[in-house]
Amino acid sequence: MSGLLENKTAIIYGAGGAIGGGVARAFAREGARVFLAGRTRESLDTVAGEIKSGGGAAEVAVVDALDERAVDDLVRRAASKGASVDVSFNLITRGDVQQIPLVDMTTADLTRAVTAGLTSNFITARAAARQMIKQGS
Repeated sequence: MSGLLENKTAIIYGAGGAIGGGVARAFAREGARVFLAGRTRESLDTVAGEIKSGGGAAEVAVVDALDERAVDDLVRRAASKGASVDVSFNLITRGDVQQIPLVDMTTADLTRAVTAGLTSNFITARAAARQMIKQGS
């Protein structure tokens, strides 16, 4: 651990998944306080438990990253706990269609995943940016 993220706060959306959980654990090892966001409490609690047992700081929030109000509330909650918001990392599942040949996919299969990805990235980045402006970072 180099302490690269010491005294930093990271909000990680999709933190209950394999990749999101891995990112959260890595950020915590580097000293970040992590807010684990996602739709499934059980998987978020598992990741939080692993981080805490390793000496890290983690909090869980059941949040749909496509819900603007819920995302804004999470950022406010993180900031209200005396934490700056330094990192917003979005790894939510986008609902893409897998294991179907390209020739059998519909345009809706493609656009559903693209729309979810773009929308959630916009919502989470905007909420973090608003807070970062308030805190002068």
